[in-house]
Amino acid sequence: MINPTNFCDRLLAAIENNQSLLYLALEPELENLPVALSLTGEETQSFVTDLLAKVKFAIDQTADLICACKLTLGFYQSLGIPGWELLQQILTIIPPNIPVILDAKHCDLNTSTVFAKTVFEDWQVDAVTLSPYAGFDQVAPFLLYPGKTVFVLCATANPSAATLQEYPTPENPLYLQLVRVSQTWGTPEKLGLEVGVIPDVLARIRSCAPERLILVEGDIAAENDLAAENDLAQLLAAGLSKNGEGLLLPIPPSLLAESNPREAIQKLRDNINEQRLRAIAGSPTCELWLPDVCFLQPEPNRDLILQLYDIGCVVFGDHVQASGAVFPYYIDLRKIISIPQIFHQIVSAYADILKNLKFDRIAGIPYGSLPTATGLALRMERPMIFPRKEVKTYGAGKLIEGHFQAGETIVVVDDILISGKSVMEGAAKLKSAGLNVEDIVVLIDHEQGVKDKLQVNGYRAHSVLALSEIAQILYQANRIDREEFQLLTGEH
Repeated sequence: MINPTNFCDRLLAAIENNQSLLYLALEPELENLPVALSLTGEETQSFVTDLLAKVKFAIDQTADLICACKLTLGFYQSLGIPGWELLQQILTIIPPNIPVILDAKHCDLNTSTVFAKTVFEDWQVDAVTLSPYAGFDQVAPFLLYPGKTVFVLCATANPSAATLQEYPTPENPLYLQLVRVSQTWGTPEKLGLEVGVIPDVLARIRSCAPERLILVEGDIAAENDLAAENDLAQLLAAGLSKNGEGLLLPIPPSLLAESNPREAIQKLRDNINEQRLRAIAGSPTCELWLPDVCFLQPEPNRDLILQLYDIGCVVFGDHVQASGAVFPYYIDLRKIISIPQIFHQIVSAYADILKNLKFDRIAGIPYGSLPTATGLALRMERPMIFPRKEVKTYGAGKLIEGHFQAGETIVVVDDILISGKSVMEGAAKLKSAGLNVEDIVVLIDHEQGVKDKLQVNGYRAHSVLALSEIAQILYQANRIDREEFQLLTGEH
């Protein structure tokens, strides 16, 4: 099922449905801006009305031929209040199945948090471009929004850019250092790259970032002509991933100006697809094992699962579990508290379940789930308690820490269900203090019949993720191989 708020889900669905890597730039024509800036009053309004009509025409001509729309914020800002109004109007007429990228190149640290809220919450765009010169601190506020994607600008095509971007040497340029560093900020689903139209630069970036989504800048008409087969072939060879994916290309403005723009754009789309097929056929990856599932099928938890894997929460090798059982893998969730943006997503995922449950207080099971329970208490503004692992032999000797009243209903939060022993022991302690426990919520269910076991004991169990779901997503993304997939799923 497609997550309507997840950029990657919506993008993949649009690519699949429209069979296209093309995006449509919706912005005022550059050559008309000097004229527009000299207009006042009714003339300005007439100009904006004309622009809106052109945008509607472009959308009508391309809606089933594109995978995304992109709006450049600076163009609309230059038109003043009418430009802001035009931007809002355009956002309402873009088809709901087409994701929206806001080309903002935002680079102010002091306003990043409020700007992220504006574009992602108020304007409901799906992705944004940023200038990452200030480093992770610049990008972090935007990464906190689940389902949204950030494109960081790493290389442009203008002549003077090389002075900085190729420093200190063309062999070890700054733009490649940016590519390498930025990949530690977020998963491929959270963070992509924006690149100018220079095939050799694009090729080096793709080699350095094989899994990243690359947004090609919209200056294509000035630098290369996508309609020219040789230029198109060079660009695709440089930028496509080994699976023939991972590249978003702008529709050249010249095609929109033709007498039959739809026919010209469709021809370009089909040409791109033909060359993609040739690239896939010639790739050595076609000889490798690939999962027998379609990666284009959207998964709402894909981003979170990949992040958990990338920070080392899933490791392989024989490990003794708390129950004493030996598994050929280990799920280590204690790392999440050190990665704020991931921890934020996890707390949000728990909250999505808890908001549909009736309870008075949240109880975390020591020790792994205590940070999560604390985060949920703060997020949902609900009081928290927790049963002690061992009763104190000093002080008040409490079994339950925190304030509560007998008869209250408690929702229990834990990190993972393997045997269910620890969570049922915790629930029993809460019940012995006169509290009601009906619901237990965990991040991961190992799917070994523990939910049924809990139900027999009077508890409703809920989980954000299932182990089979984790295995499938990692399998699809080629994070794990067939053997590791079988270890996680128990298939042999």
